[in-house]
Amino acid sequence: MASAAPLLVLTNYTVPMVTLPDTARALGAGPTGPVWILGAIALGLSSVLLVSGGLADDYGRKRVMVAGTGVLAAASVVAALATAVPVFVAARFAQGAASAAMLAGSLGLVGHAYPAGPERVRATGRYGAMIGLGTAVGPVLSGALAAVASWRAAYWLVGACAVALAAVSARVLEESRSPEPRRFDVPGVVLLSLAVAALVAGVTEGRLGWGRPVVVGALALAAVLGAAFVAAERRRPEPLLDLELFRRPAFLVATGGALVVGAAIVGLLSYLPSVLQQGRGLTPLETALLFGLWSTLSFVVALLSRHVRLATPARFALGLALSAAGFTGLLGLGTPGSMLPIVAGLVVSGAGSGLVNSSITQLAVESVPAHRVSMGSGANNTARYVGSSLGAAGVAAAVGQLGAHQGAAVAVAGCVVLTAATAVATLVSRT
Repeated sequence: MASAAPLLVLTNYTVPMVTLPDTARALGAGPTGPVWILGAIALGLSSVLLVSGGLADDYGRKRVMVAGTGVLAAASVVAALATAVPVFVAARFAQGAASAAMLAGSLGLVGHAYPAGPERVRATGRYGAMIGLGTAVGPVLSGALAAVASWRAAYWLVGACAVALAAVSARVLEESRSPEPRRFDVPGVVLLSLAVAALVAGVTEGRLGWGRPVVVGALALAAVLGAAFVAAERRRPEPLLDLELFRRPAFLVATGGALVVGAAIVGLLSYLPSVLQQGRGLTPLETALLFGLWSTLSFVVALLSRHVRLATPARFALGLALSAAGFTGLLGLGTPGSMLPIVAGLVVSGAGSGLVNSSITQLAVESVPAHRVSMGSGANNTARYVGSSLGAAGVAAAVGQLGAHQGAAVAVAGCVVLTAATAVATLVSRT
């Protein structure tokens, strides 16, 4: 049941990717509206993930997951009813915060239920597979519902599913929490949440121009608040994030790898539908089906990843290498021509993503002490969604400045280099 949380979260996360033009038009969005329609949920997710992990460990992982699922249901109703961009963006931000609680609590429950051994490998594989399945379901679902009803229908469905998941989870899941609860780190929570929010907001606005005062101010504020967070956490006896964890190679691989996965894989593929529609003239439903090919393979491979007889870091490196190899087929993404290289690239990179999702999920729970598994989940997913904002901003900037053809090629080439380099670094870190 806990593995249903990432399925619903990622389905909801990807819902607007193929219906962005319809949504923006219905809400009367101006030049900045589409950017925030897509980016608001990442802001909510990344700002609250680590805080949610700490709360889940200390006050109950089931409690945090169920509460987050209830908030997701309410926010989905607001999104479905929204008639203006600010209301919709606020609803998506709330959905992001709720999703953070769901991810941190659910992965914490999995890590607690399966403390070690082959059963943990299977459980984290299933959990990672749900991430791939969610990214497949979201675009196809929203594209199909928009074709027969309205772009709003997907949010009504997400809300109904959230109500059902909250009700069933409250009844069947067993509560767990850390046997060593800590005092709530108010300074750490405030400083980290504001720092991440400022960073993601600055990156999101940066898609429309990096020299604008609002962008420079937000990024500067993020740097100041980030430095203040590190200084404050060094003095706390029970910090929100134990900075000593960064001395652990496994934690560095898990967190740094999640940042790269967010930037090079999630960031690129979140912009893929727009590039395909602009450069190839595909419809939203055609784009969703093509995107679903990648996601479905990611789901299947993650489920089967336990049969890959490699240590977790090596399996993660293999997944990154396959992703890099597959992305080379996307170099002609924005130009007319045969779709065969793109389809082949999505097949290979989808398989790589399945290995990445199952491995990084396992690394997240293995890289922290057993009683802090939700904190490990929070740190890992914070890095992933901050990375996705950075990656999507980079792709948008490249396409905006160079056009769909050259911009997409430059962005894809950058993702190839980044994923390949991280695969090498992961293998080197094991020696």
